[in-house]
Amino acid sequence: MNQYYQKDLYAILGVEPDADEAQIKSAYRKQARKWHPDINDNSPESILHFKEITEAYEVLTDEHKKSQYDILKGFNFKSSSYTSQTQAKKAYSETSSTRTQTEYKAKNKDTNNHQDKSTFSQVFENILDGLFTGESAPKKPKEEKKKLKPENGRDINLNVTIKISEAISGTNRTVNVLHSERCPKCEGRRFINGAKCPLCKGTGEISIHKKLSVKIPAGIKKGAKIRIANEGNKGYNGGKSGDLYLFIDIEESSFFKYEGNNVLCEVPITPFEAVLGANIEVPTLSGNVTMKIPPYTTTGQKFRLSQQGTGKNKKGDQIVTVKITVPKDMTEKELELYKQLKLISKHNVRENLLNDK
Repeated sequence: MNQYYQKDLYAILGVEPDADEAQIKSAYRKQARKWHPDINDNSPESILHFKEITEAYEVLTDEHKKSQYDILKGFNFKSSSYTSQTQAKKAYSETSSTRTQTEYKAKNKDTNNHQDKSTFSQVFENILDGLFTGESAPKKPKEEKKKLKPENGRDINLNVTIKISEAISGTNRTVNVLHSERCPKCEGRRFINGAKCPLCKGTGEISIHKKLSVKIPAGIKKGAKIRIANEGNKGYNGGKSGDLYLFIDIEESSFFKYEGNNVLCEVPITPFEAVLGANIEVPTLSGNVTMKIPPYTTTGQKFRLSQQGTGKNKKGDQIVTVKITVPKDMTEKELELYKQLKLISKHNVRENLLNDK
């Protein structure tokens, strides 16, 4: 059986056993302001007394606990026992200060004062400063709950990285969203019976993971923001839920570069392709396409592939820069042909290096 059944909770709060909830609340506020440890230099008697009045308040404002307590204690407002209970309450009030100091020394030799001070400071903030409004309030009739101020949920921001091909064609992506919700055990008050809530560890919130499938539209650019309504943190008292915002990042590519809506790339060609011309396969964001290399092409020459860039309404182009590359694994026959070409060639491609023209 809980220890509070052995105490006169009405006497602790200084109210009559027939006091209503408003009177109990008012008495607790006065007692809490008087006995809060922060106001009394964290004295042993204030710590113990504050625990007692908090316990008394929580029992007497809980309809079920109060009913059981009244039955077990024999409070009967229509009998003469009420008078004796009132007299006992007065005697208790006169001696409570001396008794609480004695009990504290006997039961709390190893109490960590710093921990108690922190705990009671949090309780004091949650119960007195908010003074029974919103999350810290005891249970109220339905008509009073409607008067609580709506609380909108917070937005959630999430970074999503996609590939270049996904940015061009669009994609569906499953994202893992971390929501914060009010703790269902302490209802956001952070403390239960003067101690930290065991479920939320005194934070007043719990974390919930949710997987969500989202559509990323085609042609999206790096740094774009996608809003998904009502997928943020939950709102309370009729408040709106927050939104989820996805911030898009596009993976860097060693082949493709970007310049506005245009896509840039560099493609190697062989010496004979540069001299004779050729049709070569070039990768684009939407697949390979055939590009014509004209005869006598030089390194650094640029070619434009129309409509192969990025952009939703107006697509850019793909600019291809060619680079003449000599293979490193040529056969003996290929080397012999190059030797013959060297013997018959009369060109000096470096003769005009110092000329202005």
